[in-house]
Amino acid sequence: MKIPENIVLIGMPAAGKSTVGVCLAKLLGYDYLDTDILIQRTYNARLEDLIRRYGDDGFLKIEENVCSTVHPVQSVIATGGSVVYSRQAMEHLGEIGLRVYLQVKYKELLNRLGDLRRRGVVLRDGQSFLDLYTERTALYERYADLTVEEREMSLDETIEAVHSAVTALSGIDSI
Repeated sequence: MKIPENIVLIGMPAAGKSTVGVCLAKLLGYDYLDTDILIQRTYNARLEDLIRRYGDDGFLKIEENVCSTVHPVQSVIATGGSVVYSRQAMEHLGEIGLRVYLQVKYKELLNRLGDLRRRGVVLRDGQSFLDLYTERTALYERYADLTVEEREMSLDETIEAVHSAVTALSGIDSI
């Protein structure tokens, strides 16, 4: 088996998808695509402004449309945490790449997070972060082709864990 055409990082906000994605792309010699940035450029607005303007459901539709139509080549793709609500987008991302779930425990995420709304996180009225975590975790697990558990890893350790898992799955010694 060869290295996947694309590697798609999924996971909760603050799981490190963007940071790991940039570093992993450099390590692999791949391009890097951040779907949140692509959405912002496409709509010429910040995520939090799009959520305020279109509401949670409207934003989720925007995210679905953008993520269902990307066709990068040899890229590491960092997705927004809420893309997992779209079966259509997740199936498309699975067709074009290997979906890697960066799994972080709830308490560790709490230590990493700032203001959820400023991060452009879809959080419904009355929904706690624990509710969101529980709801999304089941979806990430359903769609993941590969899971990397970050258990208090440093950035370098996380990148190496993803790199090692992808190469092991591909059946080669090193990329």
